[in-house]
Amino acid sequence: MAMMTGKEYVESLRAMKLRVYMFGKRVENPVDDPILRPSVNSVRMTYDLAQGPNYKALMTATSHLTGETINRFTHIHQSTEDLVNKVKMQRLLGQVTAACFQRCVGMDAINAVYSTTYEIDQKHGTSYHENFRKFVAEAQTKDWTIDGAMTDPKGDRSKAPSQQADPDMYVHVVERRADGIVVCGAKCHQTGSINSHWHIFMPTISMGEADKDWAVSFACPTDAEGMYMIYGRQSCDTRKLEEDASIDVGNAKFGGQEALVVLDHVFIPNEYIFLNGEYEFAGMMVERFAGYHRQSYGGCKVGVGDTLIGAAALAAEYNGVEKASAVKDKLIEMIHLNETLYCCGIACSSQGFRTKAGNYQIDLLLANVCKQNVTRFPYEIVRLAEDIAGGLVVTMPSQKDFHSDTVVGRNGETIGEICNKFFATREGVSTEDRQRILRFIENLCLGAAAVGYRTESMHGAGSPQAQRIMIARQGNLQAKKQMAKEIAGIQN
Repeated sequence: MAMMTGKEYVESLRAMKLRVYMFGKRVENPVDDPILRPSVNSVRMTYDLAQGPNYKALMTATSHLTGETINRFTHIHQSTEDLVNKVKMQRLLGQVTAACFQRCVGMDAINAVYSTTYEIDQKHGTSYHENFRKFVAEAQTKDWTIDGAMTDPKGDRSKAPSQQADPDMYVHVVERRADGIVVCGAKCHQTGSINSHWHIFMPTISMGEADKDWAVSFACPTDAEGMYMIYGRQSCDTRKLEEDASIDVGNAKFGGQEALVVLDHVFIPNEYIFLNGEYEFAGMMVERFAGYHRQSYGGCKVGVGDTLIGAAALAAEYNGVEKASAVKDKLIEMIHLNETLYCCGIACSSQGFRTKAGNYQIDLLLANVCKQNVTRFPYEIVRLAEDIAGGLVVTMPSQKDFHSDTVVGRNGETIGEICNKFFATREGVSTEDRQRILRFIENLCLGAAAVGYRTESMHGAGSPQAQRIMIARQGNLQAKKQMAKEIAGIQN
């Protein structure tokens, strides 16, 4: 079939028998639930933008498996140009949605598993790579949204998977059959899980021989028997349930979501297994996925940052301080930080290299530098946005107050009239427009979108220390010491 339209994507979710739970109850219609629907809309944009001519170069690619035009989110990178276009695409989608559009993790998973399975087969004579090629070709043809599932609950982090009191703290094989395996466990923080057609499960850490049952990777449909999801609570999420609260939501159309994904004795047929006990390759899969995902943050976080910078500039203009030198300097600093992140994403892409499997991997050192900067710069951009916008970001009355006809004044003034009177700003700017931009800033800095823009910037694709470990490993300090010795004339 051809690439799906956004409408077709939404209808494809309706056809699935998803088990989603939120606030202690099952969600009967995840597609139209007011809390979840903005995240569906964000994924939908990855389909809609691929349909038109304006963004075809970024949003689509030619499959090396089928020769067909496909959505780039299902593409196996074939060049450094593909890697660069991936980052540019992610920035575009961040600009369009000002939210997490959720498909990056799947794209990064398929590229990591593609090259890793090739090398497993070379050593062990397995058929994982052929299995995976067939799976990817099917995903491209059917235009699936795929979620990459890596982060296990981990339990006692001082212990290996095989040493845990509860073996389910890491996804593991509980039964091996002639036709496949049965798995149990869970994955945390799964971005876009509820909106995905399939999941690719991967190990989360390097493993030893005792952890063979936990060294497992496979694909699974999101509505498979025994698989269910529990929605992860977001800041201000229930505002979406309030009557006539479009302004207070901050970003009424788009959003993201994360979930706990539980596997309760799920059967995986052989053709969807990509790692099954070859423990020495768990670390390779983790490292390659992490590298791709750290590259991703040099695109998506930058695009969202663009919208926050624009909102801060509008807030300054609405407040009448846009010409103040201090405000101008803060906006310049926000742009500087944001473009630095983009530079890192483009740099690690342009310095990519061909793997043994034939797809392209980013420069791992530069990808880790990219993500290390992402753990810091969005926080500073948020701080500056809050500085420019002012305290009303967190103290402004609700939308209902601005519209209230309850009389409170001595002369019959309503709550709405009082709010509109005292929160008015410069001439020519409506109070409502000011409300909207301040709530949008709140959404990104403190509200539901802060999940993806702030905290995910810290912990997504590994914590800051994880990148520092990789930077130390990839930084080639010995070579740098030798350079210094040679220039300084040191012989030993």
